[in-house]
Amino acid sequence: MDKKKERIISLLVYNKPDVLARVAGTLGGKGYNIESLCVDVTLNPDVSKIILTTMQTKSNASKIEKQLERLIDVVKVEDLTDVETIKREMVLIRMNLTEASKSDLIRTVNTLNCKIITFNTDHCVLEYTGSKGEVDHVLDKLKSLGVDDIARTGIAALERKN
Repeated sequence: MDKKKERIISLLVYNKPDVLARVAGTLGGKGYNIESLCVDVTLNPDVSKIILTTMQTKSNASKIEKQLERLIDVVKVEDLTDVETIKREMVLIRMNLTEASKSDLIRTVNTLNCKIITFNTDHCVLEYTGSKGEVDHVLDKLKSLGVDDIARTGIAALERKN
C-alpha cells in the first residue's frame, strides 16, 4: 500500500516574478498542501532553487513532479525523499524573560545547543539549526519557558554526492 509520508521535492526554476506563485498554484489547485518551503537563488543568479515538502503518497508525488515539469520556468524537478540527502532547518525563537525564568532558560539553552542571538532584560532571541525532528524537540523543550514567537525556514535539502 502506498502510504503518505513527507516528500521532499527540489526544483530549479528561472528566477522570474510569479514562478513561485505558479508552483504553489500547481500544488494547491490539485488539493496538495505545501508543508514547508525554502527558496533562494543558486550560484547562478538567473536560477532559483525551491525545496518544498508535502505529505503525499509516492504515486501522488510522481503526479506532482510531472505537473511541475510542465511549467515553462521550471528547469528541473527531483524527488529527494528516497535519495541520500543532507536536510536541515533553522528556527529563530523569541523568548519572554522574567528574573525567575532566566537561569532555567540559560541552562536549557546550553543543554539544547541553541545559539543566543540577543539577550535583553525582558526577552531574548535564540537560533537553532538541525533536522526537522530536532527543531520540533527544541521547541517542545522551550515551550514551558516562555516562547513568544518563532520563525522557521522550512527544510533545506541537498543531495549527498559520493
